[in-house]
Amino acid sequence: MKNILFSLLFVASVLQLMAQNGVQYEITVAQDGSGDFTTIQAAIDATKAFPDKRITIYIKNGAYKEKVLVPSWNNKLSLIGEDATKTIISWDDYFKKIDRGRNSTFFTYTLKVEADDFYAENLTVVNAAGPVGQAVALHVEGNRCMFKNCKILGNQDTMYLTGENSKQYFKNCTIEGTTDFIFGSATAVFSECTIISLADSYITAASTNEGKAFGFVFVKCKLQARKGVSKVYLGRPWRPYAKTVFMNCEMGEHIAPEGWKQWSNADQLNTTFYAEYKNTGFGSSIENRVKWSHQLNNRSAKKYNKENILGNWISK
Repeated sequence: MKNILFSLLFVASVLQLMAQNGVQYEITVAQDGSGDFTTIQAAIDATKAFPDKRITIYIKNGAYKEKVLVPSWNNKLSLIGEDATKTIISWDDYFKKIDRGRNSTFFTYTLKVEADDFYAENLTVVNAAGPVGQAVALHVEGNRCMFKNCKILGNQDTMYLTGENSKQYFKNCTIEGTTDFIFGSATAVFSECTIISLADSYITAASTNEGKAFGFVFVKCKLQARKGVSKVYLGRPWRPYAKTVFMNCEMGEHIAPEGWKQWSNADQLNTTFYAEYKNTGFGSSIENRVKWSHQLNNRSAKKYNKENILGNWISK
């Protein structure tokens, strides 16, 4: 009896080991057929749900015309491109094309990340619809999501960052758009990013949830503009408790002297927190900033560090 029980346990252990070994933790996507898959979505769909450790999908250079979804069950997933300028994910949905009523904007994404612990590097994500209204390139809902050396390109509503408790980190990324092209309720840090305005309009439209300590925080970023753009606001509050801070950023002359703009409801300004700290460049002058914006002092600025805002989950 003992021998039979031992044999059964042994077989069970072997089967469990075989099942674990059946998980592919490194996958390659290549359009020429030299990888495991030819499309990014097919590779994502083939990954194990709720894996015990990180799964990495390497994407070879190419223009991938796909609408890509990373579902919540595909957590601990990395998408790593071969070259940020040559590994391109592109789609062209926009508000009127989707035509699903007043919330059509949220269906226009090129890349949507619902999963936690997502990591992306060396990718270009673009909504190629052009200046035709709301058209999201990147939609992120997951917590502890990081984007490094990526280009997020679009026009209106380029980047939607949301999630009641979501924290997201953008390092050395290029983000471009026209109106409200960085918007949403997530807590997000942008470190050493290049922010490019393609039209006279607004960079951010935060909708920070009530009670959140931080909204959007830009640190050591460069604010640039397309030729001919001359009046861009740092942000306007999409919701009453919007929070946005620019620190040690280089601001071009396209930044409006007022800095910030109210939305339609002036009452929102009572709970909005928009602030700056030691920015440089022609657009950083605070002489004519709106009275309801803030300038951080050295003491208050200390709390705006990566670890305090995001925690200690960033290891790269």
